[in-house]
Parts: sequence; C-alpha cells; structure tokens
Amino acid sequence: MGQVKQKASEIVYSSMRAIEAFQEVLLQQQLVYLAERSPFYQRLFAKHNIDVSNVKTLSDLQSLPTTCKDDLQLYNDDFLCVPPEHIIDYCTTSGTLGTPVTFGLTDKDLDRLAANEMQSFETVGIKQGDRVQLMTTIDRRFMAGLAYFLGLRKLGAGVIRVGSGIPQMQWDSILKYKPTYLIAVPSFLLKLIEFAEQHDIDYNKSSVKAVICIGEALRDKDLNNTILTDRIISKWNIKLHSTYASTEMGAAFTECGHFAGGHVQPDLIITEIVDDEGEVVADGESGELVVTTLGVEGLPLLRFKTGDIVRKHVEPCACGRHTYRIGPVEGRKQHMVKYKGTTLYPPAMHDLLAGFPEVLLHQIELFHNEIGTDEIVIRLVSANSSEEFIGGIKDHFRAKLRVAPKIELCVLEELQQSVFNPLSRKPITFIDNRV
Repeated sequence: MGQVKQKASEIVYSSMRAIEAFQEVLLQQQLVYLAERSPFYQRLFAKHNIDVSNVKTLSDLQSLPTTCKDDLQLYNDDFLCVPPEHIIDYCTTSGTLGTPVTFGLTDKDLDRLAANEMQSFETVGIKQGDRVQLMTTIDRRFMAGLAYFLGLRKLGAGVIRVGSGIPQMQWDSILKYKPTYLIAVPSFLLKLIEFAEQHDIDYNKSSVKAVICIGEALRDKDLNNTILTDRIISKWNIKLHSTYASTEMGAAFTECGHFAGGHVQPDLIITEIVDDEGEVVADGESGELVVTTLGVEGLPLLRFKTGDIVRKHVEPCACGRHTYRIGPVEGRKQHMVKYKGTTLYPPAMHDLLAGFPEVLLHQIELFHNEIGTDEIVIRLVSANSSEEFIGGIKDHFRAKLRVAPKIELCVLEELQQSVFNPLSRKPITFIDNRV
C-alpha cells in the first residue's frame, strides 16, 4: 500500500488508462476486504452468488448490485468492518435525505481523510504556510469541518477556526490574522460583503484571495457561473473554488484554477453516473452519482447510490491533470419536482432567488395538493414587499424555469426560526412534505 500511496499524487497526470489500471488494483483490494470483513456485503455477495475475484475491471462493477441510503439506515452496524473499539471518531450524515447515518472512522480512516483534504487544497493552490479561515462547524459529528482541519494540518497551513456565522467575528479574525483563503458557504459571503460595506471595511484590500465554497453550487450544468457566483465576484475580487463531498464518500471533488468541475481523487473513490434504470449514461449527460470508496477501513461502500444528480466531464483540463471532473450537484433525485409539466430541482430555484438582493431570507416548501400533484411555496423575507416586486420574481421564474410558484411574504423572526433550526448543522432552506 505504501507504493500505491507514493504514486497517488503523480497518477493524476498519467493517461486515463493508467489511472483506470491504478484504480482497478485498489478496487480488487477493497472487494477482498469487504468479502472478509463486512457482514452486510457478505450477505449481499451470498444472495447474488458473487465471487469478488471475478471483478477485475471498472466496467465489471456494473455487474454488482447497488446499495442506497435505506440500506445504511436499516443495517448501519452491519456495514462496519472493524470492532467497535477500533473506532476513533464518530461522524453522522446531515440527514438531508432521511434519518442520519453514523460512520465510524478508524485511525487509518482519519489519515485517509486528512490526505483527501490535503490533496483537495493542493488542487486549489493552497501551500504550506498559507493561512485558512474555517467558517464551518467542526463539532456536532460533522465530518467536513474535521476533514478540513486535518487536511490543512497535514499540508502545513495555518488554520483559523472561527466556525459558522457572525460576520463581525469573521471580519475581526480576517483583519487580525490575515488569512489568504476562506472555507465558507458562498451565500454567507454576501453577508460578509454587506457587513463590510456597512462598517467601512475595504474588503477588496483584505488578505483574502480565494474561497473554497461548500454546500451551494457555484456553476450551472454547463459550468458557467451561477447568479450567486456572479453577485459575489462582481463586488469582491476573489476566486471561488467549488468543492463537493459527502460523509458517505469520505472524499472530495475540488475545482482547480480552471474552474471546470471538481477533480476526482483516483486513490480514494470510483464513480459511476447512472440513469433511472441503473445504466451508465454517456459522459456529459446527467444522472445519479454512484460511488465506491477506496482504502476505507471502518465503513467502506460498494456501488452506493448517493441520490445526487451530476455530470462527468472527461475532456482534458488545462491544469494538466487527466482525471475526470464531476460537475455541480444539479439536484437530489428524491427532491425532483414535477410542477405543471416541468421538471425542477431546488438548486435552480435557490439560485434564481439569489439574483434578488432584496430577498433577505427564503425557504422553499414542497407538498402534494388535493389532486396529488406537486405544489411549491416559496416563503421569503424581503426589503421590498410591493406587488410589483413579487410579480417581478414570478416573471423571472417563468422566463428561466417556465413556471411561477406561489410566493408568501414572512416576518424575519418567524422564518429565521425555521431556517436556522438549532438542531440542524445546515440552514433549512428546503422542506419536502410530500409522502
């Protein structure tokens, strides 16, 4: 394994076939490990008469059954491949698509997590000695915050652990410690800009030159900037790098300086993108992301359906890496909306609302009406509550998405209680009440 790890930083510049061959060795190792250690996969292999020694290539993966979030929720402990006393850290998923699932990480898994983020930060251009301000939580069993800290420590960068929210505290820290990079949710950058403008802080003369953005898309399906991205960079002369990851994957897809999708880390994960029938789609077409983790000791996953709708980009990247890239999450399969004959995903609606600075806060709620079809209500707080303004939002939705959902104006304090639930690690901007 030491020899494989040594090649991991170099393999991304090799040919695509060399990358595939590299992954196939790691895949065979992971399959043997699952067959020996995982109660869940042992049952699955026996049920389908699977001999893992017959799975030798990446294309052979497609002959194996998939697993999903329901399996993890029903048989969480059976996925664990090590005794409980070998677990060093307990992480849980955010519960976006249901009941949170626990992931136990061993000491080796924590080393792998650190290597994942170190490689991600190197893709962005962060170097030893840079200072990075962490604007996400590191507690509440949140894997991402822990991963960022471990990766930056391994890289030799300085970490300023401020946590989420509170623009004044963020600016106090930026002005005092002068970080060159931030890790933040992109919509929060608008609040930083607003606070800076209200308090005469010249943010374009600050130390910050780039932000690693999590939780919200920076690009659309064609890798063009979203409305939110354009709003930020039209004011603040900084670079915005997208990074996409999940607790289940234990790996991140991060944009380099050419902003053409998040590069896969071939030593850590294998991906497939499939249609509703489970068939692999053509490169560049949208489908559900299916992942197989590599090198995981505690809770590895084989052909796990993430529920995320993405696209794979395989054309060469100008950075010189030959790894494919994963585009932004266009939506979650379970959150697909059929509204008046049009297929929608919440991220597209969130981004359209980002184009209206007067909207201070919003929440999208989805439910079935009395005839069983999908209905959408957008609750928002706005500095402008005129009929003309609300009509303008609806017209914009019609022009861009061909539909105009119902809009309700709310009182700030009431909507804040719903969006910023203290029991949630993330703002709740989407509620799906469909059965």
